[in-house]
Amino acid sequence: MRSTDILIVDDEVGIRDLLSEILQDEGYTVTEAEDAETARQLRNQTRPAMVLLDIWMPDCDGITLLKEWAQSGQLNMPVVMMSGHASIDTAVEATKIGALDFLEKPIALQKLLTTVQRALKYGQMQQASTLTLEKLGNSAAMSGLNAQLVKIQKNKYPVLLTGEKGSPFELVARTLAGSGTAWVTPAKPEQLLDAGLELLQKAQQGVLYLGDVSQLSIAAQRAVVDLIQKADQYPARIVAYCSRPLEEMLTQSEYESTLINAFANSMVAVPPLREQADDLVSVINYLLAELIENRQIPVVKLTVQAQNALRQYDWPGNLEQLKSVLKSLALNADHGTVDAPQVVALLSQFKQPQSNHVSGGFNFDLPLRELREELEKRYFEYHITQENGNMSRVAQRVGLERTHLYRKLKQLGVQFSKRQAEKAD
Repeated sequence: MRSTDILIVDDEVGIRDLLSEILQDEGYTVTEAEDAETARQLRNQTRPAMVLLDIWMPDCDGITLLKEWAQSGQLNMPVVMMSGHASIDTAVEATKIGALDFLEKPIALQKLLTTVQRALKYGQMQQASTLTLEKLGNSAAMSGLNAQLVKIQKNKYPVLLTGEKGSPFELVARTLAGSGTAWVTPAKPEQLLDAGLELLQKAQQGVLYLGDVSQLSIAAQRAVVDLIQKADQYPARIVAYCSRPLEEMLTQSEYESTLINAFANSMVAVPPLREQADDLVSVINYLLAELIENRQIPVVKLTVQAQNALRQYDWPGNLEQLKSVLKSLALNADHGTVDAPQVVALLSQFKQPQSNHVSGGFNFDLPLRELREELEKRYFEYHITQENGNMSRVAQRVGLERTHLYRKLKQLGVQFSKRQAEKAD
């Protein structure tokens, strides 16, 4: 899939074929996905120009997939939801998460074309960002990153950026490229297999940006290794990023183990957004101003309480998730103002329901006192069973006097028959 493709996600082959035929007749390039898992894989490879996403699919509904993309920072392209059975509440929910529009099936031809044109124009405005690395603040984390980049600028080693999904990898890579220099990126991963050296030649004096190498096929990863080995023959720098733990890349069979070693001379960790709390308010204000300037959102104001709620969030999807959340808040704001309740309500949609962490039969989410009592209770019950109720032997086994043992058992609520215990003694 190329970054100029329209991605159609629908489990009905007839719908996919019809939409694809219509859009290709209009001159658009189209990629199709029959289910959410295929859509995930395609999205991991590259960012499409826009997505037409069905709500009802057998493996995973479109709303859930939309939430996944928003949480991982991958909702940085316009998404238009489609359904023949969705309610108004579903459409509103999708819009709050970050969907641009909603089409009801059967989709009228002119409505489809108008919506696609608007979405693509919106996507172009999204990409016309003037955000730079310098505008992400001067926290200790960002200062450390900038110091690393200054050192790297002095050589032409290939650079591997590491970090979490949604981090500003491309901003960092463009900093290494500098202004006015070549910026080349493969239109699709297959180009690395058959045209890698051509890409390097085009990137002379600039950067060949490969995107997320952890999402490439193992054949494409091997092609990257080969390209790096030949890169010193060309005056261009190879830059890529990896959103998977490096240990996985080195040890798991679906990855080319030599890939990470090929980048050994220059690896740069991009800090997650949660480590930039001191910069977050200024970043929020800058992003809002830019979105308003580009007419992607109406003029909106965040209260201090709303800003604090945003600062207290962990941002698992990092910068891209922050952009998506700000757009959603602005587009759904009442009277041009966003307060803390709106922020909390939106962010709560990204949180997974918490389950108790049970290990070895113990619930480690309990307060320490309750967990200790549970352990002691099971400890005494075990020894009473082992000694067939003989409390003299139990007392000897656990190192307590019998009167103290009886008192402890009563305190813990351990059930035993004192008469039976005396007979056993």
